[in-house]
Amino acid sequence: MKADIQTSNRGDRRAVDNAPVDRGVAIVTGGRRGIGQAICVELASAGFDIAVVDLRDDDTARETVRLVEGQRQRASLFRLDISKTSDYVAFLDSVEAGLGPVNCLVNNAGIQVSERGDLLDVSEESFDRLIDVNLRGTFFLTQAVAKRMVARAEAPEDRSIVFITSANAHLVSPEKGPYCISKAGLSMASQQYALRLAEHGIGVYEIRPGLIMTDMTADVLERYTPQIENGAVCAMRRWGQPQDIARGVATLVTGGMPFSTGDVYNIGGGMQIPRL
Repeated sequence: MKADIQTSNRGDRRAVDNAPVDRGVAIVTGGRRGIGQAICVELASAGFDIAVVDLRDDDTARETVRLVEGQRQRASLFRLDISKTSDYVAFLDSVEAGLGPVNCLVNNAGIQVSERGDLLDVSEESFDRLIDVNLRGTFFLTQAVAKRMVARAEAPEDRSIVFITSANAHLVSPEKGPYCISKAGLSMASQQYALRLAEHGIGVYEIRPGLIMTDMTADVLERYTPQIENGAVCAMRRWGQPQDIARGVATLVTGGMPFSTGDVYNIGGGMQIPRL
């Protein structure tokens, strides 16, 4: 039996007498490891069943499922290359059949440049692959999920879409130019969807992680650690952790900022603050 829930403004759902809240299903792309895994677990602890989406089905992915289930929520792993738009219908049908209608989409999946280097040496192939995943795939997966959200006759008030972009949506790094371009485009996509979906009560948010300690940043760990520790790139003088991003996502999608949509949330320890 579902808990007795009190509902007021969009997203402001609270359990009575600390009973668990049934928030429905959240899709987390790139949910297998790192930031994605942390988001899956944090949203499960907030009452979401989780569709863990990733390219791989391995021990790490299955551990993510176990961690979600450890929060007493349902979890299923779905293999999906988000650049393949023709697979979306079957994927979303499977999510709905196995878990239920989707109330939350977290667009976390993304790839980094295959090799950091001179902007003048970027190949068309590497550029296209990165844009296909980070920007084009994320845009059209959001479109597919949003259409189903809008089409639901009886929809909950607290539905949401989150775009995980990057501090590089506005901070320039020429050695990984295509990545920056993809995240800047995704930032604009977030605001476009926020305007389009506001009338349907669907909140859309952008989170820009700073330097987060994950596999994606392993190759620059030694390079950036001294600059982080001396405050040159991060006011808080520490590496961010995946949980830092996960808590931000959970705050937004559980109604912690009920009069917000289309807003950008920098979670980088002050990395975004302009300096002279």
